[in-house]
This record gives sequence, structure tokens and C-alpha cells, in this order.
Amino acid sequence: MDNREKSLKKLFDVTDKVACVTGASSGLGRHAANVLAQSGASVVGIARRQDALQDWQRENNGKVAFEAHDLADEKQLEKLANKVSGHFGPPDILVHAAGLNNRMHADKINQTEWQKTLWLNLSVPFFLSQHFVTSMKGKNWGRIVNFASLQTFRAFPNGISYGASKGGIGQMTRSMAEAWSSFGININAIGPGFFPTELTEPVFNDAERVERNAKLTCIGRNGRNDDLNGPLLFLCSEASVYVTGQIIMLDGGFTAK
Repeated sequence: MDNREKSLKKLFDVTDKVACVTGASSGLGRHAANVLAQSGASVVGIARRQDALQDWQRENNGKVAFEAHDLADEKQLEKLANKVSGHFGPPDILVHAAGLNNRMHADKINQTEWQKTLWLNLSVPFFLSQHFVTSMKGKNWGRIVNFASLQTFRAFPNGISYGASKGGIGQMTRSMAEAWSSFGININAIGPGFFPTELTEPVFNDAERVERNAKLTCIGRNGRNDDLNGPLLFLCSEASVYVTGQIIMLDGGFTAK
């Protein structure tokens, strides 16, 4: 292998990087944590359920650790950030996959449910990132991946608070990039379409709806977990060195139609 081939191979390499993934106990968050660990990163997973995190840890032979923590607790983020850094050092890569969708109609939602959704889906990705930015600046390198959604661009029934939070993710990703990318910290977002996860279980329990959603894509099917692998490694590695403030819609062309 010549030097050019070696250089190209290293583009997507996350070996020796430290990653932190929220929502690591299930769904796309767990899959993202697996992909990064299997690609050579040291990974700290965050989620509420300790038993699920222990299962995730047993799945991986690499350097993985976890923090069982309820991100709804607004007063404990700094403490959590210190615990995360205590495992393998401050993270180089942050993946914000934790999310909440209460599926409440605009006529029924109350302030408590609204604030819960906005806090977890929008505020946590910013303020947890803020705790690690100083160390990333010191390395002149960092990757932050937020999770957008179809509802970043489209209005869905019973999606008032979730849609507001994911619309905010789009602009926040751009604003974070404007603030921090001159320090080598690239911030982007992945916007999944319909993937079978705990969050989308009500959708995938309806066979007709599943088929209808698949037909609304350009590709003609719903998402599979492995569809995340390439975009995730791209945004978490040197391959995305000149990409920041962007949303990659991982939706089979749903938003292209």
C-alpha cells in the first residue's frame, strides 16, 4: 500500500479517538456507539437504563464504558461531563442521539411536557457540548454530531414539541458551527428517516403506515440500522474536515420528494 492509499484509508479512521454517545442503550444511539467502538474508538455511552448499558458494554470487546444517567436532570450536566472524562479523557467526538417524542397534540400539550422535550432534544446537546469544547479547542480537533429529524423540515401530526425541538436542532447546528469550527471543531447533524427503534415503535406497529412511509422515499424502503454507518463515520472522522454546519438527511430520499 502506497502513501496515497494509506492516507485515503485514514480518512475515516477513528482509532484512538474518544467518543461519547447519548442514548446509547437502544435504537440508533446504541448502533452509533457500536459502530464507533468497533471502528477503534474508546466510547462512553450515556442512558438512563443501567441494565441496557451493561448489555451494550458486553457486546463490545473494545474500550467501552458507560454512565447511567437521566439527562432530564438539568442540574447534573457538569457532574456528568466530569464523569465521562474520567474514563478515557475528554471526548473528541460527541454524538447526541438521546431523544424524546411525547406525540401530544397541540391542543393537549402542557408546559411540563413541552419543557421536557425541548430540554432533552435541544438543550442537552448544546450544554453537554459546551462542557467539552474547551478540551477540543486545546486539541484543535473535535466532532459533534446532533440528531435532526424529518420533523426538522416537515410538520407531522402530534409533533408540536418534538418538531419544535428538531427544527431548533437545524439552526443550533449551524450556530454551533459558526461559533466553534474555527477551532477545528466541526458540528453537523444526521436526520434519520423512519428507522425501527423504540422511539418509532408506534409507527412500525402499523403495517400499513410502514408500507406507506417506504413508498414515500425515493429508494422505496424504510431505514436499516447499518444505513447509519457510513454517514456517522464520515462526520466523526477526518473525512469531514471541510464539512460543518450541515444536516445530512438519512431518509432514503423522503425529503427529496
